[in-house]
Amino acid sequence: MKRSILYITMLGLFMTFSCKSDKKEDSSENSETETMETETYTEESNSTSEEKKITFALESKSNSEVTGNVVFTQDGDAVTMVALLSGLTEGEHAIHIHEKADCSSSDGKSSGGHWNPTGQPHGKWGADSGYHKGDIGNFSANDKGQATITKITDEWCIGCGDDSRDILGKAIIVHQGIDDFTSQPSGAAGSRVSCGGIIQ
Repeated sequence: MKRSILYITMLGLFMTFSCKSDKKEDSSENSETETMETETYTEESNSTSEEKKITFALESKSNSEVTGNVVFTQDGDAVTMVALLSGLTEGEHAIHIHEKADCSSSDGKSSGGHWNPTGQPHGKWGADSGYHKGDIGNFSANDKGQATITKITDEWCIGCGDDSRDILGKAIIVHQGIDDFTSQPSGAAGSRVSCGGIIQ
């Protein structure tokens, strides 16, 4: 009888100890899970990239009355350019990125040639035969001389330090004529009627 009581008591103690041990393990597992979830959330929060933005004005050149404003915005790898222009003659005109953010000369030629960091021939954007990173292309002005140009690409960046992609320190040039996408090295787009430096 004494042995039975002793056996029952020992069994009870063993079960109590096992339950406490299980609770500790469960608590430890929950703690690890919470920590992992917090770490994951923190990593996701830190991965959100900041939007970069540059806004500048375009000034008239070559005795024209062409002015405007340009906004470059970078979100992730994509850069969006939006240009609003006025004072143009009705019809098609060319717009390019040029080498230097220097619009000091009256004809806009102080901005240099097309921005061409990869040494490609001039051409239409995306052409298999090659194109400059500054070869934005042609746009149309309405009968009031106004135009809006939008371009989105991952081939540009704002202040990333990659010479083949970074548009900082370059200029936007609007031409009087159209880009024929053939003539080298600039597409025979005519005089430079507006200029603006891409600077912060």
